[in-house]
This record gives sequence, structure tokens and C-alpha cells, in this order.
Amino acid sequence: YNGMIHPLRNVKIKGAIWYQGEGNVGRADRYRRLFATMIDGWRKAFGYEFPFYFAQIAPFDYGTQNSAFLREAQLQVLSQPKTGMAVTMDIGNLRDIHPKNKQEVGRRLALWALANDYGKDLVYSGPIYREQVLEPGAVRLKFAHLGGGLASRDGLPLSHFEIAGRDRVFHPATAKIDGDELIVCSEKVPRPQAVRYGFGNRVTPNLMNRAGLPASSFRTDG
Repeated sequence: YNGMIHPLRNVKIKGAIWYQGEGNVGRADRYRRLFATMIDGWRKAFGYEFPFYFAQIAPFDYGTQNSAFLREAQLQVLSQPKTGMAVTMDIGNLRDIHPKNKQEVGRRLALWALANDYGKDLVYSGPIYREQVLEPGAVRLKFAHLGGGLASRDGLPLSHFEIAGRDRVFHPATAKIDGDELIVCSEKVPRPQAVRYGFGNRVTPNLMNRAGLPASSFRTDG
């Protein structure tokens, strides 16, 4: 920061993009506060609230550390004003912590800027979990950023969904699109209470919107 950011504080910038987080997987519980504080600190140093867009870390085998908690922390930072997140759940490399397809990461970050800072009318985010509604034998999920509707990236049944009851034991679940919502269920969980999606390391889930932008991993029991 002292060598590369602070000297630029008197330069007028349009915004910032950020790609980092893999090294913080082991302290995901602190990352939301650290990351939000960093964004606030940069904005105070420059003297105005510029846009800050970042890439969510991609799936990778982190061993016993579950990177989904770090992705969750990044997702929560979207509550900060003028922030945006490019999801990379579908373009990662499970054997390479730094996925090669940086061009698509850049394109997705650019969509946030084009829509929010340059006035372009386009879809800039994949589906983001908003709320759940408990139903008899199922959970109904609602999302923001539908982008024309929910879809499967590969045309196969939606994958990497889990569901649990009050015992918090998660079982593989079936997810079906119902209009602009999802219905998630499992025969092993007759009275479901919570859902998780893509909540692991070596995952390649396929939920997206019809604009082709993937959904972030999430859990409703957080």
C-alpha cells in the first residue's frame, strides 16, 4: 500500500478492480471486515467513493479448508456501496489456484463498470441468492439479478445443491427451476430448513442466468 497505492492518492481515478483472496481462505471469518475496511481506507485516502469491483475466488482444492466461506465473505462485501463482484465458479481450474481464463474475468468485471458507471443497459451479474421460503418438503429460493431467467449452464440438471433439516446434516438435493425461483428438495429431508449451493472446494456448479453469468455459491444457514 505505502509503495504503490498511497502515492496515487492525489490522482483522480474512475474506479478500482481487485483479484485476491486465495491466501485468506484460512481466515474467512475475518476477511469480510478486512476487505471492507481496505475498501473504505482506499476511498478515504483518495477522498471520494469510487467504484470498487472484484473477482470472487474460483473453486480449487484447498484441502481441509473450505474456500466457500471465503467466497461467502466476498459476497457479503457487496453490501458496501458501489461494489461489484465477478463470479468465477464456472471458469476455474481445480488443479491451478490461478485460473488461466483471465479474459473472461476481465469481461465480467467490465460489465459491472459498463452498466453502473457508463450507463449501458446490460446484464452485469449472475443470480445472487436473496431469500428462502420453507414449503412442505421443500425450500423455495429467490434471487436477484435474474438476467432474463434462471438456467443450467450445460443443459443438465442443476448440480451441487444440498439440503438439511433441523439436525443441520446436509444431503444431496434436487433443484428445479420454477419461473424465476428454484424449488429444492430431497427424500432424505422431509422437513427442510436450509440449502447450500456449490459450498465446497472442488465444485463446478451449473446455475446461471440466461445472460450466461453464473451464480455465486451460497448457504441459507449462515
